[in-house]
Parts: sequence; C-alpha cells; structure tokens
Amino acid sequence: MYELHELLAKLKDYEWIDLTHVVTEDIPVYHTFNPLSETTISTIKERGSYSVEYSIGNSHGTHIDAPSHFANGKRDLLDIPQKERALPLYVLHLEDKVAENAGYAVTVDDLKAFEATYGKIPEGSFVAFSSGWYKNFDNEEKFLNKDENSVEHTPGWSISALEYLSRKRNVTAIGHETLNTDSGPEAAEANFLPAQQYWLKEDKYQNELLANLDKVPAIGSIIFTGMPHISNAPGFPAEVFAIVPKK
Repeated sequence: MYELHELLAKLKDYEWIDLTHVVTEDIPVYHTFNPLSETTISTIKERGSYSVEYSIGNSHGTHIDAPSHFANGKRDLLDIPQKERALPLYVLHLEDKVAENAGYAVTVDDLKAFEATYGKIPEGSFVAFSSGWYKNFDNEEKFLNKDENSVEHTPGWSISALEYLSRKRNVTAIGHETLNTDSGPEAAEANFLPAQQYWLKEDKYQNELLANLDKVPAIGSIIFTGMPHISNAPGFPAEVFAIVPKK
C-alpha cells in the first residue's frame, strides 16, 4: 500500500464528526439575507435530468467567512488555501456558562483557564467555542432568543478574547455555533458586530453556525473546511467536519 493510502486508512479508523447543518428555506438567517429559494430547471420525467437553480446567501447555514466580508483589502474566499483549512482543533467547552447566561461572551480568563488545563494553544490552530447553541437551530425563535426589546440573547466572543487569540497565540481561525461572532447583547449595545469586524480585519477567517461541537474533545482533533471556488466571494456555505481521537 502507498504511504498516503496507509495514512488515509489510519484516519478512517478514527471517529469523523459532521459539524455542518443542513440548509433549508426554514433555517435561521441573518436579517439582511433572504431565505434559500430554489427553482427546478428540469426533471427526469420531462427531460431525463433533475436540475435545480438555488438562490443562497454567502452566510446561509454552516459557512466560512473570509476576511473581505468585513475588511476592505483583505483576503477573499479563494485567498484561503486548502492547507489553511485543515487545522489542529481546540474546543472551548463553555456550555455550562451559556446555560446560565445565554448572552455569554468568551473572555481572556476562559482562554487562560483552558490553557492551564490543556497547555498553550499553539500557533496555526483553529479554536472553536462550543456553547450548545446549535441544538436550537431548528427553532428560529429559540435560536434568535429575542427579548421584548428585540435584543438577541445569544453567546459570542469578546474582542479581548479574540485579541488574545490573534496577537498572543496567532491562531489561524475561529468557529462558533451562532449567526454572529459577537454575543447578542454586545452587538445590540454597539448596533454593529465589532468582534466580527475585529477578527476579520486581522486577516483571519471564521466558521459560523457550526454543529455538534459538544461531541468534539477539547484537544487532539483536526478540523477540515471545504468550500466552492467562487471568485471574489466574501464567504459561502461550507462543509465542515472533524476527525477526533478514539474513545
């Protein structure tokens, strides 16, 4: 057997976890986007082939955001090479904190506590925030979790935590289970998404609306992000999966 084939066989002996939501017309989407729509171009009965044309936003479902999504002059989708989309994965399991406070934002103290337990987060890694929020994905009202003032109470990252990951640890990418990088209350206060803007201005990418992160251990896994090659795109729906250590 060839060396690479042996490596692939070894990888297939590990557990593979799908981190990707299914996209339908009913999923939660950021308010500036329209829901998914589709038009049947041909059917097998009528023309011998089934073909569909889709209208979809760059942020529908599980997706990758390129830096150009929020930062002029930074990289777009095709500037993120394949090797940069296959990374060591480190997962912050903060489900308990989010259960107590739906609008929780990851702090520098959370990152330092993680490192005290598991060691320094290495350069070139992917850091994901597991909040358990993905379990609400099929219920838009629960997923957006708006109060009487239409403020979304959803978890996210603080800018200080992102600064720590970017400037102190030089991680390559982040990921989370919500529509936005920012927590809902902090986004409402700013009337913008300053944490998302900060991260993308660092010329780093992110994956949003991830699923099943609670099934991934804190350390020892690999994450892969597959995407279509679309010219000048600021992002697009993606297939994201992890290969995790054997139990």
